[in-house]
Amino acid sequence: MNKLISTATLASILFAASSAYASMTLRYYNEDSKDYTWKATCSGSEYSVTFDHSKTSSVSIQGSTPCILHTGNGDVTFRGDAKIHIKDGKVSVE
Repeated sequence: MNKLISTATLASILFAASSAYASMTLRYYNEDSKDYTWKATCSGSEYSVTFDHSKTSSVSIQGSTPCILHTGNGDVTFRGDAKIHIKDGKVSVE
């Protein structure tokens, strides 16, 4: 019985620890000749995310999903890793 309780306790601790270090990756192609820095909200915390101009790259955002990216053209919600395209300041999910 003690072994079962110890195993359950360990599993709970590991699950909580993995949630604390969760992150989401956005693979992007920014077609514009302008960098964009937008706010992202994940698990109640706000982050600043920069998308470099005229390039394909990726950014990681810390926190549990869903994450909301607040762009100049409205909010975009992500429930996990995603591939996005930025054109004319607008984000589209591929």
